[in-house]
Amino acid sequence: MLIRIPKPWTLPERSVTPEQVYHARRRFLQQAALAVGAGWAAPGLLLRAARQSAPTYAPLNAPRNPRFEKVEGRPIAPESIAAGISNFYEFTMEKERVHELAARFRSRPWQVEVKGHVEKPFRFDVDDLLRRFPLEERVYRHRCVEAWSIVVPWVGFPLRQFVEWCRPTARAKYLRMVSFYRPQEAPGQREMRWYPWPYYEALRLDEAVNELALLVVGSYGHLLPNQNGAPLRLIAPWKYGFKSIKSITVFEFTEKRPRTFWNDVVPQEYDFAANVNPRVPHPRWSQATEHELTLDRRIPTLPYNGYEEMVAHLYR
Repeated sequence: MLIRIPKPWTLPERSVTPEQVYHARRRFLQQAALAVGAGWAAPGLLLRAARQSAPTYAPLNAPRNPRFEKVEGRPIAPESIAAGISNFYEFTMEKERVHELAARFRSRPWQVEVKGHVEKPFRFDVDDLLRRFPLEERVYRHRCVEAWSIVVPWVGFPLRQFVEWCRPTARAKYLRMVSFYRPQEAPGQREMRWYPWPYYEALRLDEAVNELALLVVGSYGHLLPNQNGAPLRLIAPWKYGFKSIKSITVFEFTEKRPRTFWNDVVPQEYDFAANVNPRVPHPRWSQATEHELTLDRRIPTLPYNGYEEMVAHLYR
């Protein structure tokens, strides 16, 4: 008898996208196209279109961490917003089209490399993480450097646990991370050749082992969608969103501070730390307030995105 053992990420037949969801997605694309023409001057139209998209993904069993159960005074964003609007230049610069262009991206199987100042370099499959580390759900603020924000229930495990598993040596002072490079699947990498692909980011090691730093494999109770960084991404919620690198393929422990993507491309606008700071404006806009997409209104931006108590000591 042939017994088929499904992978943790396998989508069961009962979870195939229902017909009504498929048609809702088509309506979303049509309305999003109208919103593109209107530009960000008409956020309400884009948000109404995004709310009609509700894709289905393989579920994850992860209890919510009571320390990060909610964000006071702010609702969790509908999944249609979190999955319908994202920055992922590897696919396109148009936020509302990322989910469409990333739909055919192959996020499994997925090999990840650990190297640098570790006791023994190694490789692993991303699904090994689902078996090795207990998953939990955390509700975090997500603040983009472009001054928009949402609240998302991420599923993952503390980056600190991963760092300990990698067994860095005493020489390791930073954790460098690198994303994928597949221009045949990612049109942004193919068309925007002036960017130094693949995307790369880094944290100081004391930042990486802070209790807030999370390696994420899912959101909204299921595996990550491609447009949100499947199959593995970082969430560092006290920093601007571009620090939370998506679709990681390499972890490298280094002694010297690594270069980072946006600091290389536009150094006068993006620093290495990239901590959320309402008192320091971006050269082209204020960071004092942000557009909360779920509420569809501007709210004050908090120092360290509201996580000052947990991380401010790292920067004194």
